[in-house]
Amino acid sequence: MISWRKHYKKGLIAIGLLLSTSASIYGQDGDPKNGEKLFKANCTACHALDKQVVGPALKGVVERLKSEQGLDKEWLHKWIKNNKELRASGDKYANEVFEKYNKTEMQVFPNLADKDIDDILAFTTNPPAPEPAADAAKPATDATTAAPADKTTTNIVIISLLAIAALLVWILVKLRQLVKLGQSEDLAGLNESRVRSFSEIYEKYHYIGKGLLAILAILATYGVWNWIMWIGVYKGYKPDQPIYFSHKIHAGENKIDCQLCHSSAKYGKVSEIPSMNVCMNCHRTISEYNGKYLEPGKDKAFYDGEIKKIYEHTGWDAEKQQYTGKNTSPVEWTRIHNMPDFVYFNHSQHVVAGEQAIINSFNKKNPDNKIDVVCKACHGKIDTMNVVQMANDFTMGWCIECHRTTEVDMNNGYNKEYFKNLHEKLKKQYPKDGGKITVDAIGGLECGKCHY
Repeated sequence: MISWRKHYKKGLIAIGLLLSTSASIYGQDGDPKNGEKLFKANCTACHALDKQVVGPALKGVVERLKSEQGLDKEWLHKWIKNNKELRASGDKYANEVFEKYNKTEMQVFPNLADKDIDDILAFTTNPPAPEPAADAAKPATDATTAAPADKTTTNIVIISLLAIAALLVWILVKLRQLVKLGQSEDLAGLNESRVRSFSEIYEKYHYIGKGLLAILAILATYGVWNWIMWIGVYKGYKPDQPIYFSHKIHAGENKIDCQLCHSSAKYGKVSEIPSMNVCMNCHRTISEYNGKYLEPGKDKAFYDGEIKKIYEHTGWDAEKQQYTGKNTSPVEWTRIHNMPDFVYFNHSQHVVAGEQAIINSFNKKNPDNKIDVVCKACHGKIDTMNVVQMANDFTMGWCIECHRTTEVDMNNGYNKEYFKNLHEKLKKQYPKDGGKITVDAIGGLECGKCHY
């Protein structure tokens, strides 16, 4: 007779073991995808998976600690949450790690839950395959579309050359006819009649001729004047730089604020070209490009090579994580925006005092192309430029037009009090527009403001 009670007990034991094993595996492995997000948010400043940065490479760290030091995940939890406390307790290996990596204090993470740490460790053990770059296929597409364009250009050049050749042949034929005509007896009589005809025509229509000459003189004068007025205007100028720097990647994709690098734009007369130590604040730990965006015609290897140029100029040894002090050299950047010596322009005055007024004025004049940062009013949408170019004319007329149309921010407490009497006066003089105060009304067109 079959003992159902015996089989029932065995079934319960098997189910229990299965559930406990599943729970154990889930709790032990964690979620690598979530771990990747947490790793990028908390760890990438000092660690990479496959190489030493400030701290050691973390790929396979769980297995490595277990095999080399006999330490389990519980030790890693303690280290990550509060390594300082672990070292203070006298833990031998914690202090060895601290000494090995130049006594660099690791940040504590009491905010990370045990599951978060498990997810991070799961990511270091089994990182998910990287997603293909969204723009990776663009270079090939652009190269494909560029081929027909190049072919069309070549065809145009060939046709143009053929047309020029045909014109030269026609001129040669006509010259030959003239030479033959010069050898005939009828040439002298023909020339005499032509001269007489031309003299008669000139006598009859000399006023029209003089008028045409006057018009040509005026047009020539205007052309020369217009050419002179555009000397020194370099809108669209975008030179090649010694190190390729994409503002689209830094300011656009990574949302880095302009003033993190151009700090003196807010507090000084000029916005300055950032020194290399500003670049190294980030690239001391970011030695390769892992972003999803790739500019058409560029690949990861290209961007990695540009980062290495920074290391070459600063004498940074990425493997030893230290400056060598050897073979350092300044980067000879090509300046794009450069006001003439006779012009005074203060960045801080516009970036701080005029920030909201300039943004409001620009958005009012350009409702379909609004800006969120005051820098873009003059320099264009830098966060969309791979290669920075001069976005505006930067002529005197361009500046004056801005001063005439930009209203002073009267919501600013200082302006409201300082321009109180002027505001009341303008309200009476110009009741239709509510006495609005534009920059020209407070001295924005005075010569001495910009030229002295």
